[in-house]
Amino acid sequence: MTPLPPEQRQQLATLLAYCREMGGIDFYRSEKDLAEMAADPVPAQTAAEASQVTIRSAPSTPLNPASPETDPTMPPRKPNLLTPPPIIDFSSSAIAPQERAAALQTIRQEIGDCTRCQLAFEGRHKIVFGDGDPNAELLFVGEGPGADEDEQGVPFVGRAGQLLNNMIAAMGLGRERVYIANIVKCRPPKNRVPEPDEALTCTQFLFQQIGVVRPKLIVALGATAATYMLGSKASLSVLRGKVQDCMGTKLIVTYHPAYLLRDPRQKAEAWKDLQLAMQFLNLTPPKRAGS
Repeated sequence: MTPLPPEQRQQLATLLAYCREMGGIDFYRSEKDLAEMAADPVPAQTAAEASQVTIRSAPSTPLNPASPETDPTMPPRKPNLLTPPPIIDFSSSAIAPQERAAALQTIRQEIGDCTRCQLAFEGRHKIVFGDGDPNAELLFVGEGPGADEDEQGVPFVGRAGQLLNNMIAAMGLGRERVYIANIVKCRPPKNRVPEPDEALTCTQFLFQQIGVVRPKLIVALGATAATYMLGSKASLSVLRGKVQDCMGTKLIVTYHPAYLLRDPRQKAEAWKDLQLAMQFLNLTPPKRAGS
């Protein structure tokens, strides 16, 4: 019987802490077994087996066999929201512009009939992947699909989508010239805010989409989109009014169109954010009739 070296014990303890924090992990052995391995002498071969883990973004079944939902003695998962999204090298395009539509379709095929998080089992009808120009300079990220989007499988087609279309038109663009996606691709029940494990599961595909489209500017619509795109949580009043670094490109934050429908007084503030985006992209607003 050979005990684990101190370095391996520390690595194993760190891994266990990460697993408890993030969830969605399959072990070749149970967490209890691994904890015992970290504390007690074990055969060298067993220690090697214990180091083999498969990390997934989320369980492939509705609930993990060992999760806070099924084991009340376990603490609730608290994913680390402060981890920033990956940096993409935008200086060289790995995918030719004419191949980006096919690359996006490949990502959609990888998602499949997704059951990676609980949203798949809470009334979802259609996965809402994304919509727009695969070569867009401007990419909008919202929170998640609503009822209309869940029915049609296209982001921002309800009342909030109509307002977003108007916002895009006010910038001198058409919807067909931008790309639109969400933090999560399945509708949360009653349009609730996505849970952290749901968002962190789904954003891996959003980040792949951004890596294909390679926009010059991302507009985060609302606090949820801003949180997961920037990897930090702050009020919109702090985040708005500036061009920020994000994933190797730039990002600005504005209000979600659904919020603007509830509080139309903020439309003037949102227009300031869009003007900042227009200035960055050198866009000219369309002339009004009679001007």
